[in-house]
Amino acid sequence: MDVDDHAEELASTLGVDKAEVKSDLQNLLEYSVPIDEAKQSIRRKHGGGDGGGSSPASKDVADITTEDGNVTVTVRVLTVGRRSIRYQGEEQTIREGELADETGKISYTAWEDFGFEAGDSVTVGNAGVREWDGEPELNLGSSSTVAVETTPVETPYEVGGETDLVDVRAGDRGRTVEVRVLESEERTIDGRNGETLIRSGVVADETGRLPFTDWGARSDLREGADLRFEDVYAREFRGVPQVNLSEFTTVTPLGRDVEVNESAPRMKIGEAVGSGGMFDVEVTGNLLEVRDGSGLIERCPDCGRVLQNGQCRSHGDVEGEDDMRVKAILDDGTGTVTVVLDRELTETLYGGTMEEAMEQAREAMDKEVVADDIRDAVVGREFRVRGNLSVDDYGANLEATEFEETDEDPADRAAALREEVGA
Repeated sequence: MDVDDHAEELASTLGVDKAEVKSDLQNLLEYSVPIDEAKQSIRRKHGGGDGGGSSPASKDVADITTEDGNVTVTVRVLTVGRRSIRYQGEEQTIREGELADETGKISYTAWEDFGFEAGDSVTVGNAGVREWDGEPELNLGSSSTVAVETTPVETPYEVGGETDLVDVRAGDRGRTVEVRVLESEERTIDGRNGETLIRSGVVADETGRLPFTDWGARSDLREGADLRFEDVYAREFRGVPQVNLSEFTTVTPLGRDVEVNESAPRMKIGEAVGSGGMFDVEVTGNLLEVRDGSGLIERCPDCGRVLQNGQCRSHGDVEGEDDMRVKAILDDGTGTVTVVLDRELTETLYGGTMEEAMEQAREAMDKEVVADDIRDAVVGREFRVRGNLSVDDYGANLEATEFEETDEDPADRAAALREEVGA
């Protein structure tokens, strides 16, 4: 049964216009809502059972759950971002951001321009609720209404999208950042409209650094430029937030230098992992274990994956390319992270080149001797690690750019720890 058939069935059962039902159904399916859940949501919206009557319930933001069908909320608009997406084969501009009341905040997507701006207090009627990244999100469509409130809605959250880079999270929309461009290059990718020229690189402020992609490939995003980006959104890129500039983003030169901290933010491992991923972060901890798959390895020449018994998960039996790496478990008492060292850092840790390590393995007729030597050198010691942290369902991984043993006295560390916990 296709979407048209589902819409016909629902419209007949509920006694409502098929075109409206089909539009709502396609809207939900576009956001990967399962068909049965999407149909049930539409039934609730039109009072067809399992969700009440035709008038959506008024709710505080904190009380909205993914089980709700449609709701009415009185909120303050925190951010308004615009973005162009391809929907049903056509380009469409959506508005998205966050709404809040005194109980909490919630993200939204508006499929029409309802005319509200950041700072407005509004009552949104008949807003659909969908699940996005495990959390409820409001969906404002043709059946929704927006009325301006004359009394401001009190909320503890700041209005507007002014954000430091360290606070940017994947999923943020309508943000404003002031940055210095550290790295910038143009390249061509295979985009949704064919070959697309983009500009990408790294931006920074005094709180941190993040990768960026400018889908408009603006020439003024040159290295060393100090700029204000208004209306950017953040997506996850290799496990960390990435700043994205759309055609609606405003780029303005700043009349000042953006202070850039050459060091990365220093965080406890538990705090860093809890952030969900960071492009550049520094942690310190004890190295508990060098994991299997460290030392001398072979990679697939096509995709770079580590081979297992000469086999690539994607390309099967291939002629592997030699490489070196370390995967180690770092712990600081607040959490653990898997630290991954590339060939250069591994060679430094090993105290020799990969060719020397391969010669040692040939003489011993065992590749594992290299990993064993590294284990003997590092396990039980404390290290400072800087790099890019990604967090997913399989755990937290820190791709190291710097890795060095600390020179702090153990007795001083123990005294500092006792003082921190009040012992």
